[in-house]
Amino acid sequence: MGFSGGGILLHFIFRQIALLLCLFAVQRLSAQEGYFANWFKRVKETQAEQPHWLTPLFTTTPRLEEEFRSDIVWTPVAGGTNMNYGAGKGLELIPTKQTEIILGVPPYQVPLKGSHGFGNIPLLLKYRFLTGNEEHGNYIITAFLGGSIPYGRFASEYGSVTPTLAFGKGFHQFDFQSTLGWTIPTGGRQKSGTPVAYNTAFQYHVLRKLWPELEVNATFWPNARLDGDKQVFLSPGLVAGRFHLWGRLGLSIGAGEQIAVTHFHQFNHAKTLSVRFPF
Repeated sequence: MGFSGGGILLHFIFRQIALLLCLFAVQRLSAQEGYFANWFKRVKETQAEQPHWLTPLFTTTPRLEEEFRSDIVWTPVAGGTNMNYGAGKGLELIPTKQTEIILGVPPYQVPLKGSHGFGNIPLLLKYRFLTGNEEHGNYIITAFLGGSIPYGRFASEYGSVTPTLAFGKGFHQFDFQSTLGWTIPTGGRQKSGTPVAYNTAFQYHVLRKLWPELEVNATFWPNARLDGDKQVFLSPGLVAGRFHLWGRLGLSIGAGEQIAVTHFHQFNHAKTLSVRFPF
């Protein structure tokens, strides 16, 4: 499909990011033939420097991950349930020791009534500023640049860019991971506004492979049509892993529910099943 003026701008921004990453990779490859040969060695060294928590269900982790992830979301509506296959998750790669890119797969949405189809293409770039593993402070600070490109039957009118600050701290078996982000649409701000999202996941590590969690997922609208509104969810969940499958390949699986605790909310009691294959 064609892009609007805002979509063209967003497409240009992410094309430049992709170009810079490709140029960096080519430069590294020409200067050091072992760039791709040493990929997993670099990933292992990068992840050894940071805490070894699991990725929460709804809060994007500040950790750098290398995995493929896909979620299924059930959202109750009057008379039944809307389905979302993929939920915008996808392939996560660590091209350098300080960065991660997430190439999201467009979610396939199946509403209770009406036609099925894909939604926006999500993309995310992470840059890790500071970190220490469990022996060196058990913390991490990362910046994100995320966004979405209008695509498919359920495309939004405009794309968006979302700068985010993410951080986390661990205390023995307990940790919290937080993000604070500001979504800036490429057009139509008089309708959608510029919502601010704050998410925090509290995790506790028990029985080696179990990570029960409670998340607070909040969105605030400071302007436009929803000016002054806010929605907050308390989201209990459980993630299990990492289970070894073969070679570097592992498996983590989790499930949880988002329960609205504010009068205003766009949905309620949405349930998520998350499957991840770290490698």
